[in-house]
Amino acid sequence: MHNAYFNFAEPTNEPVLSYAPGSPEAISLKAAIAEAKSQVKDIPMYINGQEVRSGNTVEIRPPHETAHLLGHFHKSDESHVHSAIAAALAAREAWSEMAWEHRAAIFLKAADLLATRYRYKMNAATMLGQSKNAFQAEIDSACELIDFLRFNVHFLTGIYNQQPLSPAGVHNRMEYRPLEGFVLAVTPFNFTAIGGNLPTSAAMCGNVVVWKPANTQVYSASVFMEILLEAGLPAGVINLIYPSGPMVGDICYQHPDFAGVHFTGSTGVFQSMWKSIGENISRYKTYPRIVGETGGKDFVFVHPSADVDAVVAGLLRGAFEYQGQKCSAASRAYLPSNLAEAIKSKLLAEMKTLKMGVVDDFSNFVNAVIDEKSFDSLARYIDGVKNSNGQAKIIAGGGYDKTKGWFIEPTVIEAADPKYVTMCEELFGPVLTIHVYDAAQWEAALDVVDTTSPYALTGAVFAQDRYAIELMTKKLVNAAGNFYINDKPTGAVVGQQPFGGARASGTNDKAGSVLNLYRWLSARTVKETLVSPKDYRYPFHS
Repeated sequence: MHNAYFNFAEPTNEPVLSYAPGSPEAISLKAAIAEAKSQVKDIPMYINGQEVRSGNTVEIRPPHETAHLLGHFHKSDESHVHSAIAAALAAREAWSEMAWEHRAAIFLKAADLLATRYRYKMNAATMLGQSKNAFQAEIDSACELIDFLRFNVHFLTGIYNQQPLSPAGVHNRMEYRPLEGFVLAVTPFNFTAIGGNLPTSAAMCGNVVVWKPANTQVYSASVFMEILLEAGLPAGVINLIYPSGPMVGDICYQHPDFAGVHFTGSTGVFQSMWKSIGENISRYKTYPRIVGETGGKDFVFVHPSADVDAVVAGLLRGAFEYQGQKCSAASRAYLPSNLAEAIKSKLLAEMKTLKMGVVDDFSNFVNAVIDEKSFDSLARYIDGVKNSNGQAKIIAGGGYDKTKGWFIEPTVIEAADPKYVTMCEELFGPVLTIHVYDAAQWEAALDVVDTTSPYALTGAVFAQDRYAIELMTKKLVNAAGNFYINDKPTGAVVGQQPFGGARASGTNDKAGSVLNLYRWLSARTVKETLVSPKDYRYPFHS
């Protein structure tokens, strides 16, 4: 056994490739897309390091090209959930006792594999399975996921190095153990990086994991599992299964060894989870950790002093990148009366240049929404505006078509009432609602921003006036866990802008920072007295 202390230096963020026309990366990615489309992939579960097939398969089709069959995955039943839990618990002792430098090496190798040999395969899987364009896939399934793996190793090393004071005659030390039991990771469709980070951040801390991705993200999740296994992840540490949400919850939340849930998804599902865990609290060996990032109704507030061009660019990118399906997407915007016409004019002109279509065509900025359920929900909101009797009006877009894929045209709604439904409810699509307020009453308008939505995930303010920026930062202190000044409310980078919100948006445990990793550790304090007292009496007794 060695007696060395190891250090993992702070990494730099993975460079984002441009995918410019004719670039080597564009050529390689197009080849990877073509290869993926040339085969029908049979995707198994991964339980105890083994491929498991149920025979009960679900088709995977690109949201933007629903006539094409990419593959199918094998749906899990109750027996697979129980097997995944059993495999995780059987692996727990050996995994938790593995020396940190060896555990870390697995995830660093996975990051390097993803940065090199698997980069285009992973991006292609994300583009096809989740309908992302090349740039959105690159910043998500390549760069952000690589950053999560590398930065979390660095952050965790820093935690392990944190030790208490030891006065004369005493040696104090802190041990950081994994949780006692297994962790359930439930991951969403919209970010491959989140799908990879939620199970690995817990596993990196020595925990064993049951991972249930969204059905609409299974295609890319399976590629990441290939990477982890090639990187040397031991059998049973992370078990990838595809049951329904209620099924996995019913089983996991009643298990005495349930130790925590790492979740990204809807607020309603997270609140239901919390209720189920509470109802079963007496069953558990330890109080479970409940970590979740949920919904958002993210705002852009434009001050009367704002730069019009910066606002327009921020709204276009913030609202319509990845079809508005980011938890952080700009969904409601407040425009001052002195700038509103100029902003709307330039915004609508720029929207005419947005191309929408399949991901294979790299000139497309907008692709399809994730599935028919999302399509139908967005269509109902759009139709509601058309029948709103003047409460709101569509000033750009408003079209939708499911003939070849789930295509919703980038849409801008102008609402006379700041509490109109599309200003309040999370839509999760390429729909931006704007409200024009009296520029002279901008401070009062901040109260509307703060109270309109139960969410508090992200928000942005645009202003040139520094006094105004300071006041907005203070008044909106609880309105967003990630707050942006003169920038869009999306695009948090690991190590730079730790991500998460409060209120109905989650527990604000900040993925991409040291804060999240603390949630997957259980500390033990050890006090060793070097020379023990031999008399119970204190000096004041004599």
